[in-house]
Amino acid sequence: MKRPPRLAPGSIAVRGSSIHGTGVWATRPIPRGTRILEYTGERISVAEADRRYDGIEGRPEGLVVLFQIEDDRVIDAGRGGNDARFVNHSCEPNCESVLEDGRVFIRALRDIDPGEELAYDYKLRHETAADPETAARFACRCGAPSCRGTLLARRRRGRKG
Repeated sequence: MKRPPRLAPGSIAVRGSSIHGTGVWATRPIPRGTRILEYTGERISVAEADRRYDGIEGRPEGLVVLFQIEDDRVIDAGRGGNDARFVNHSCEPNCESVLEDGRVFIRALRDIDPGEELAYDYKLRHETAADPETAARFACRCGAPSCRGTLLARRRRGRKG
């Protein structure tokens, strides 16, 4: 199996973002397929994440940085996380998240130029996604021409017949 290209030191920087708060930016060219960052943090159960972040509606946006890795396990990048927690969402991403052996990596979907903000599609799932209040909490601000208006994943349509 061919290993993905390695990211050259100094190829990214964390700074302000017009998408949301803080973002990660390319400072050098990043070739397609490059494994840019591993999403790190404390590995906890979904129940523990719910306990920690109960009542999140009243907290500032962006406070929770959870990445689900299994049905019952998440990575909480708010505790022991790295710069990957600052990669923002986009409906037209230049990166993707890849789950490999219980680890999450951010990988370049295409060649990325210096000065581009790194972004991937969060594809969030929420049990009350159809609720307008929930949809408003997960509003997308990526500004892409094809923006779907939400961080939530598109709903899969059931097959008939």
